[in-house]
Amino acid sequence: MSQPYNQPKPGGYNPYSSPTPGGGGPYYSGQGEAHRGTMILVFGILGLVMCPILGVVAWVMGRSDIAKMDAGQMDPTGRGNTQAGMICGIIASVLLVLQLAAVCCYFGFIFTMIGAAGGANAAGL
Repeated sequence: MSQPYNQPKPGGYNPYSSPTPGGGGPYYSGQGEAHRGTMILVFGILGLVMCPILGVVAWVMGRSDIAKMDAGQMDPTGRGNTQAGMICGIIASVLLVLQLAAVCCYFGFIFTMIGAAGGANAAGL
């Protein structure tokens, strides 16, 4: 006699059942924190698109969460989202540094031109 659709065999694996506590991975005991992978990914994307400082936040949070996952203190199912958010955060942080360097160069050029023009007027040229 065959089993009805979507019913597990007695004592067998049921792919439709909810996961058991502590079944997160080989090093996860089920007693730790829930992952923040989605939040880190959102921060990383927003850091790239809108607010670069969120990229730094995503990078720091992602690094600490990956360390907790490796230590077995956090649910490792969000590792992919956490890594993607951390990478977006690293890229956003690098772009932030480049933007700040460009702004400093721009203002340095402007102040140099103002100083050169003021020096020429003071010399009577």
